[in-house]
Amino acid sequence: MPPRIPDIKLVRQLIPPLTQELHKGQAGRVGVVGGSEDYTGAPYFSGIAAMRVGVDLCHVFCEPGAGTVIKTYSPDLIVHPYLRTKEKLDCSIGEIVDRVTSVFSRLHVLVVGPGLSRDESMIDTAKELIMKAREQEMAIVIDADGLFLVQKYPETVKGYRKAVLTPNVVEFQRLCERMDIESKDHSKDQLAKQLSKALGGVTVVQKGTIDYITNGDEVLQCDVQGGLKRMGGQGDILSGAIAAFLAWGKAYEENVWKHSNEIDIKDISMYASWSACNITRTSSNLAFKKYGRSVLTTHMLEEIGASFDQFMKH
Repeated sequence: MPPRIPDIKLVRQLIPPLTQELHKGQAGRVGVVGGSEDYTGAPYFSGIAAMRVGVDLCHVFCEPGAGTVIKTYSPDLIVHPYLRTKEKLDCSIGEIVDRVTSVFSRLHVLVVGPGLSRDESMIDTAKELIMKAREQEMAIVIDADGLFLVQKYPETVKGYRKAVLTPNVVEFQRLCERMDIESKDHSKDQLAKQLSKALGGVTVVQKGTIDYITNGDEVLQCDVQGGLKRMGGQGDILSGAIAAFLAWGKAYEENVWKHSNEIDIKDISMYASWSACNITRTSSNLAFKKYGRSVLTTHMLEEIGASFDQFMKH
């Protein structure tokens, strides 16, 4: 079966209505695990993108050196400086995991990887947090250094269908090599499908000229026009946007608002990822049209609202 574009009218049913009947938090609570001394922008972009797409609350779990900086970027993010690099480890990883997971009951979705770094302590902590999120059947988005973690420990996500992986070209190739998938004789969409199957049905979002989204059974494609500049941080925005739609998917599943129940629960991760790709690519395009070569990732954030409006009116 070739890749398809889903019915956008059906996909839009994941989006909660703007109504006085919902209270704070019901439209989504997202956690981002990432942020180290050298990488503070990535978790900010992920978290603030989730909020600009439309969630109510976002928590960022990061290293103390990153926490102070991220707090200055925006007062909208709740920042927990609980993570520790190996060099500054002043307690056990188990104690760090306990501190972070104490907040899990307040979250719908966990994003793992933006700005995490490849520090041994940070990777080991993130690995344990993924396993804890799995125990609670929480949706997980894994990007950036989180994908390095999966490459190293594929069992961390294998078989967990509520996990969404968002590899770029290089990360995708490395994951395929790790899972012994031969890439020479297959199309990009079929490679993504094989990778998903090899990982037990996780959702794979293969980013590129066309984004392919697959759960191993079928493939969706998003070919909406994006910008022409590949500045860093766009993938972080995508991870936050996916998290927002997954949070809404959980609310949809729990009937937080009245809807027609037309979306099959097994399709939520696919539709959430496709929707986020659509909005992220449109944001990139709108920002590029305004700023050209001078466009920055922060300009994309400014366009999320307009991109969302286009998504709703398309």
